[in-house]
Amino acid sequence: MELPDTSASRREVLKAALAAGGAAALSACLEAVDDEPIPQGVDDPETLPDRQFAWNDSLNRDEGGNVVLPEHHLFLYLTYDGAAGSEGTPTDADRERLNAALRTIERAYERSNRGVVFDLGYSPAYFERFAASLPESIDLPPPRGLTPVDTPTLDEQDALLQLAADRSDALLAIEETLFADGDDAPETLNGVEVAGRLSDVFRIDDRRTGFIGPGLPAANQGVGGIPENGPVPEAAPLFMGFKAGFAANQATEEYVTIEEGPFAGGTTKHVARIRQQLDKWYDENSHKEMVEKLFSPQLAESGAVEGVGNNLGDDSGITPEIYEAIEETADEFGLVGHAEKAARGNRDSEGNVQTLRRHVESTDNDNASLHFPSYQQEISTFEAVQEAMNGTDIVADQPGIDPRVRNGIFRYIFVENRGNFLIPPRSLRAFPTPQGGA
Repeated sequence: MELPDTSASRREVLKAALAAGGAAALSACLEAVDDEPIPQGVDDPETLPDRQFAWNDSLNRDEGGNVVLPEHHLFLYLTYDGAAGSEGTPTDADRERLNAALRTIERAYERSNRGVVFDLGYSPAYFERFAASLPESIDLPPPRGLTPVDTPTLDEQDALLQLAADRSDALLAIEETLFADGDDAPETLNGVEVAGRLSDVFRIDDRRTGFIGPGLPAANQGVGGIPENGPVPEAAPLFMGFKAGFAANQATEEYVTIEEGPFAGGTTKHVARIRQQLDKWYDENSHKEMVEKLFSPQLAESGAVEGVGNNLGDDSGITPEIYEAIEETADEFGLVGHAEKAARGNRDSEGNVQTLRRHVESTDNDNASLHFPSYQQEISTFEAVQEAMNGTDIVADQPGIDPRVRNGIFRYIFVENRGNFLIPPRSLRAFPTPQGGA
């Protein structure tokens, strides 16, 4: 991917460099930020929270009280390649090497938007390397197709390392330094001595990048899947033109934490990669029709969503009264909204939201797409929410609604990948055994 020239905005350069990857991209990043220092992390990483996915207290909040995710994200899908060989199980020496590399990141970068946040998860395929099985209390099935309209590639690499920062040069520096080999490998990371390298135990099987934040989708909409006239609003943090991630519609990190057993303090993570075909989204729909399909016809009728939705504060406006009346909505309007479908499957018996989503956009492969990480105690919880989003029951009862059309936003999104991962507590993040040993 060719980097933009130096007249492009700083944020565009950072995003483009991360997508391109490599030493040249890192150099472009460093030129764009004028050597502005990135704050270093802690001297003793053992002082950090044991829940590696618990980012929220370290991140900024917007005026509505919603967590502001870092602007740039790097998803590294990893295959074990350590001392025992690609077909073996990790050794204690491998665990030491991996721990040393991860602690290097934590010493090198502050845990914040200005620094780096990350988590490392393991797939069902990784745990199949061992003779023992995961405890019955851990719900981590192999990934599978979850909609009647998609046939995704299943991500079955051993591990997924997701890193996020407002400065993509930090993510590139981690990648270029900790996956370096040979005598020319950098000896420091953001001024901190490198104590271990990820390349000692992993090889990168796939590399995906993402971004989020007002202005970034508009600045990067010149890709496949989006009309050439550039319709994405400048204020939109996502390609579909609306805000998401409202605090009142997200599970808390405490709620999605596994409470008991050897992996207490961990969670499960489902990640989908979704291709977006937004030519039709922007060409076919008015703002009101977008709100109908993305949120709910009731919210569109009342004019509740202004512009990109910043007026909503910390709540999407999808109330129990709305999602519990979804069949009546289908009868009246001949369509149902994405958010109202999801909400009816994403509440427990006490009304608590059950999943924590951290989705970000991407222009990998020069097409608009979405990386959709979802955290929950059990993968079956996510699968139940997806089933509610499918709207299969509504399609069966409404001849004017089919699996793709007038059924939320399925006309515009196509799932290309799915993967399931266990995010162990930090104390077990370096090659855990199925029974929790490390």
